[in-house]
Amino acid sequence: MTSPSPEEVLDSVVRHATDNGVAWITLDRPSALNALTPDQRERLILRLDQASADPAVRAVVLTATGKGFCAGADLRGTPSAPAERIAGDVARLIRGGAQRLITAVLDCEKPVVAAVNGTAAGLGAHLALACDLVLAAESATFTEVFVRRGLVPDGGGAYLLPRLIGPQRAKELLFFGDALPAAEAERLGLVNRVVPDGELAKTARAWAERLAAGPTRALAATKALVNASLESGRAAAFAAEAAAQETNMTTADANEGVRAFVERRAPVYRGR
Repeated sequence: MTSPSPEEVLDSVVRHATDNGVAWITLDRPSALNALTPDQRERLILRLDQASADPAVRAVVLTATGKGFCAGADLRGTPSAPAERIAGDVARLIRGGAQRLITAVLDCEKPVVAAVNGTAAGLGAHLALACDLVLAAESATFTEVFVRRGLVPDGGGAYLLPRLIGPQRAKELLFFGDALPAAEAERLGLVNRVVPDGELAKTARAWAERLAAGPTRALAATKALVNASLESGRAAAFAAEAAAQETNMTTADANEGVRAFVERRAPVYRGR
């Protein structure tokens, strides 16, 4: 019996399937609480990039198996630090690794739903919070573990959290590093909806399939507008909105939406 290839091993721990217009990306290494090795991180980036480009994919669900959503970066397999650290090495490592992963989620042209089934810590918490919509099981927790290790938050934590819950609450989470239960995360505005553990997959499927039936290009433009609005002033935001609508009105889905309204029927969007 032949041993599985490296590609097959990766596909077994970062599982991928497309069903009814939804790309399901499932982290499946529960023994490690789905902590990400560099290879697994790169596979996740690849799957998100592929979802952006694939017209058959109109929404993405990011979830995991076991008691952990993602415990962050898996440091166990990384080489030990050199005797003399070279200036800039750490920054390059973060830019080329954790930050690329978060960027892949933020820039994915399809709506990304996080279905957080358990522990989301460090980079794993930021991976969930970068998603467009966040569903959490009642047993899920979110933890900013960096301060516990004497580290600065990376993987976009100091960027994402203030934009979601404001600077004061963000500092509380980042300074103390306490585990935040799902219900409290929902109260703060980090999570859209908390559901019983047994209903997480069902709810994620319902949300994702509803998104997949929507006007895909309009949703992509809307996502880009909302994300960019946090960086720009009113004039730039309004100009971007007008330009996006100008472009969007050339799509088949926009024409279908207007036609369906006039004909008093439900629109049938094709993602074009």
